[in-house]
Amino acid sequence: MPAAPTIFDALWPEQPEALAALAETRQLQAGERVFKEGDPGDGLYLIESGQVEISGQMLGQGHRVFCRLGPGELFGEMAVIENHNRSASAAATESTVLHFLERDAMLALIQRAPGLAMRLLQLISHRLRDFNRVFLDEIVQAERLSVIGQFARSIIHDLKNPLQIISLNAELLATPGLPADLTTQAPGQIRAQVERINDLVTQILEFTQGGASRPQSLDYRQFLLDTLAQLQPTLDLKQIEMTITGELPAITLQADPRRLRRVLANLAGNAGDAMEGGGHLRLRVERRDHELLTELQDNGPGIADAVLERLFQPFATHGKSHGTGLGLSICRQIIEEHGGHICARNAPEGGAVFGFTLPLPRQGLEL
Repeated sequence: MPAAPTIFDALWPEQPEALAALAETRQLQAGERVFKEGDPGDGLYLIESGQVEISGQMLGQGHRVFCRLGPGELFGEMAVIENHNRSASAAATESTVLHFLERDAMLALIQRAPGLAMRLLQLISHRLRDFNRVFLDEIVQAERLSVIGQFARSIIHDLKNPLQIISLNAELLATPGLPADLTTQAPGQIRAQVERINDLVTQILEFTQGGASRPQSLDYRQFLLDTLAQLQPTLDLKQIEMTITGELPAITLQADPRRLRRVLANLAGNAGDAMEGGGHLRLRVERRDHELLTELQDNGPGIADAVLERLFQPFATHGKSHGTGLGLSICRQIIEEHGGHICARNAPEGGAVFGFTLPLPRQGLEL
């Protein structure tokens, strides 16, 4: 029988009994393994009593203990967001009682409960911060410490915007008396941002582990319109006005829509960060002989000459006081996988212009 709902208050205080109904109680003895590195990520665990040690293999440093967790703490939570194997091992250090929440059941509940989605993502963000602060201080030195620290901060930065949108929509759903058109849109916005966070985590994993695009026939005009609609809530938060210059050509490309969407989200996000206090972002698409050029131009301060040459290298920054520029490296990787190239320049009238090309099919026809 599941533990009392109060065990689940830290994860979801609004309805802990719903989590208790999903939980499977497991009792472990000292030294007994919960899971090992490389096992399927099938769900998350909540500790009722005892202690669990999280450990794993480190580059050139053998097996290391990352942290020890006690009652009320959560682990294995990344398995709910990404469907990858475990990146660390977990074992009980004393007699321990755990509650296992299976991944598919949790995902189904998250779809119905925006408050739970928000809380889970907050816990993941806090865990990344703690990992960055404690773990990095212990295992890396000098330049390696700086690089890995920047990488962790870039992940947290990318999570902030979707978390804000989820929070705003969760507040809408909890506010009585609002018009129906506002409340009916909120669940869709929340689902879109959960999917966006999943894409962010997946893209970072692909950047570090290597990934490949999966091209398909793509109506590029409709793809751009759909992507801009998804980005609009984030742009609204930053007071950015987005306009399309000229006509969007009706062209079918062979491309991976998920990875191209990541490119546009990164470029629009960077432009928004550079234009503190709001601004104007213009999208332009131009068909050339053998390629299609897509450009985003902002009216911010432009790109410093010292940064321009290394802008698409990992951890180079552009026009903002935080972030690492890892997103631009991912953009370059994605565009080059598609057979195109990406570049940046300063516009004569001011502001920065980011553009990328995609090859046209040999017999590409306008629809």
